[in-house]
Amino acid sequence: MKTRTLDTLGRHFYKARPLGAVLLALWVSVAGAEVVSGAQLPDGSQKVGENRYRAPRDFEATLDYYRSVYSTSNYPRRQIVNQPGVKAVHIVNPSGKNFAGLNIYEANDEVRIYIVPVQQAGKPAKKPETKPSRKK
Repeated sequence: MKTRTLDTLGRHFYKARPLGAVLLALWVSVAGAEVVSGAQLPDGSQKVGENRYRAPRDFEATLDYYRSVYSTSNYPRRQIVNQPGVKAVHIVNPSGKNFAGLNIYEANDEVRIYIVPVQQAGKPAKKPETKPSRKK
């Protein structure tokens, strides 16, 4: 009788694939996120004004969220303010599509996110042409 590999007691153990678990966790954290003007906001963010949102997490957790969404190699960061009680970081959107960047700041134990809009370079208004008066 010929044995098949399923019937044998071979020493081939299952190897866990941690990459799948990491991708699943990333997908779950990103799947519920809201997108406003092309910028992704953490799940649970509350609108407090035009392009301004209150983040549901603390400052470091919000920065960690944006590290997973917008990689530091493709979206450069710049520290705006670091004073006692106030922290602020600007994330640049290098493509410039939909939004210019994000400002994440903490003040008075509250974390806010500001979506920096793209500065639309509008066409300058044409000046009405004035015809010189004719001399008769």
